[in-house]
Formats: sequence, C-alpha cells, structure tokens
Amino acid sequence: MPPPPPITSLPPPHFPFPQPQEPNLLEDPNVWTSKFLVMGHRGCGMNILHSSDSRFKFMKENSILSFNAAAKFPVDFIEFDVQVTKDGCPVIFHDCLILTEEKGVIVEKRVTELMVEEFLSYGPQHDPWKIGKPLFRRTVDGGVYEWKVENDAPLCTLQEAFEKVEHSVGFNVELKFDDLIVYEEEQLAQMIQQVLEVVEMKAKDRPIIYSSFIPDAAQLVKKLQSSYPSVTAHMIAL
Repeated sequence: MPPPPPITSLPPPHFPFPQPQEPNLLEDPNVWTSKFLVMGHRGCGMNILHSSDSRFKFMKENSILSFNAAAKFPVDFIEFDVQVTKDGCPVIFHDCLILTEEKGVIVEKRVTELMVEEFLSYGPQHDPWKIGKPLFRRTVDGGVYEWKVENDAPLCTLQEAFEKVEHSVGFNVELKFDDLIVYEEEQLAQMIQQVLEVVEMKAKDRPIIYSSFIPDAAQLVKKLQSSYPSVTAHMIAL
C-alpha cells in the first residue's frame, strides 16, 4: 500500500504556484522548537512511479527544480536526503541504490560506491547535448519502473542546493544511510564530517536541521557540531 501524499502536495498540474510568503524564520533562531513547522518532503513530494495520482509524477523529487517550486509555497523547510559518494562529495538522492540499464539488463549501483561524476551522469543533464544514463526505480513489491516524470531535472549535489535554491527556505538535511549495513562510528563520522564541511561553507544564515533514521548518526552530528539542531527522523516525519 503506497504511503499517503506528502503534506506539501502540489496543486493540479499547470496551475500557477501561490506567491511566496514573507519568511520569519531568521527573526527567531529557535523557531523550530516554538511552532509547528511545514516541510516540503523531497521538495514538492516524492515520486511514486506506479501511482495513478499524477502529483507523484509531476516533478522530479530531490532536485533543484523541485526545491525551488516548493519554496514558492509557505513552507518553513525543505527536506532532502544526503549521501556521500566514494570521492567524498555529498549528493542528494533518496534511494541507496541507483538502478540503470546496461546492455538491456537492469543493474544496481550503490550511491556511496560511485564517484560524483558518475552519479551526476544518470538522468537528465544540464548540457543539452549530453544524454544521461537511464534511471529506473524499484517498488517495494519488486516491480521496476522507468523514472519518468512530467517535469524532469538533473541530479544534484548538496553544494548546488545551497547555491541554487531560494535562500528564504530552511533545509532539513536528512543523513541517509543503508539500513542493511552496520556502520562503525568512524565510518559514520567521516561521512557526516564531509556533509558538515559543505554546510559550514555554504549555509550562511539559512536555517538548518539535521535528521537521520539512524540514532547514532543523529547523536554524532550533535558531537561534531553545535550550530544546528539534530533529531532522529521519526520525530519530524509526518
């Protein structure tokens, strides 16, 4: 049974987005603890490719396009998933595995085992003369669907999000790890530190919340930095 639509759902396709609301987050650095927050899940919502609901296939999740579209709503934060590539670059992607097609066969590649250049080579490309490698997605019951949405967009890095997304909206940086892997604290710390370095360099005065479904990761973020709050994801996911 598919999960319910995200809180920040889109209007019917092709309807204009509402006008941006004046942000008030920066007036109160502790606002995240003093009010109900509205977050855009993966931007304007997740992609469920086998769903009959067109909202789930309206716009590419976890993309700059989706983040900026969500920022046009009266949302406080945009939530997205961050993993670290083999060469140490934090990238934004929900699934731990990338599914692609090679020689007519669907193959799986772990995001954390890819170099950032290869990661960005999947799906639509910024350069119009480049053709990206095909992307697919697997459902819970094992079905495989080509990752096609009405408004597609390239994959992106965490640094790109800070540089290209409307500054008035906060970021809920979810630290994504594979549930099937038991991580040593040293491994977690190394990957988290690489994320923290980008945030420290690019966040400026943008509101930030760290979250993770792995409690050890959330605790490590608190140890490694004190500028932003860190929580386990089930505390804020709706």
